[in-house]
Amino acid sequence: MTCPSAKAVAWCYRGGSISAEPRINERIRVPEVRLVGPSGEQVGIVPLAKALELAQEYDLDLVEVAANARPPVCKLMDYGKFKYESAMKAREARKNQAHTVIKEMKLRPKIDPHDYDTKKGHVVRFLKQGDKVKITIMFRGREQSRPELGYRLLQRLAEDVQELGFIESNPKQDGRNMIMVLGPHKKKTEAMAEAREAQAARKAERQGGSSEAAAEAPEATAPETPAENAEA
Repeated sequence: MTCPSAKAVAWCYRGGSISAEPRINERIRVPEVRLVGPSGEQVGIVPLAKALELAQEYDLDLVEVAANARPPVCKLMDYGKFKYESAMKAREARKNQAHTVIKEMKLRPKIDPHDYDTKKGHVVRFLKQGDKVKITIMFRGREQSRPELGYRLLQRLAEDVQELGFIESNPKQDGRNMIMVLGPHKKKTEAMAEAREAQAARKAERQGGSSEAAAEAPEATAPETPAENAEA
């Protein structure tokens, strides 16, 4: 008996020959199984042939749900429907999964008041969305000798948005820049839920406004007939 090569063994351990799909119907190759019925009831240990016969009787699939059990546990189910529902649940979970994003906003120490308000507006929007914001103060030339200008600006910004966020990372010098990170008070999931609710409310309001406008529209009057004109 020859020993397999190290490369072949490593490939097997990585799972190269193992399918992620459970074995179903005729692909199950064991003498007997512990059978679970369509409604979750315990049928007991039965020969594989009997389990396959019951699957045909119910017009269902025999699916191996616990291959490592002795004997393996199999269940009668509609495997196609099960796969579809599992895929939909996974899709919904991914849709609702929250990914915190770090946005970045760059400012100059001697920023114009109008530009400051614009930048602050972006920071407010990011924090409302549940995202972190990295604020970078960029020093140029002689500005590097006055880091207190950048520090005061960062403190001012943090105070202006304190209802929405907090200082997660205090201002620190990084070469020619000074950096501070703001974290949102609301979690990403909460911000996403509120955004969906606001969108639904706006949609309902638009639909309600359209219905009211249609109800208040004056009824069209029919034109007078020639006979009515003659009588007049």
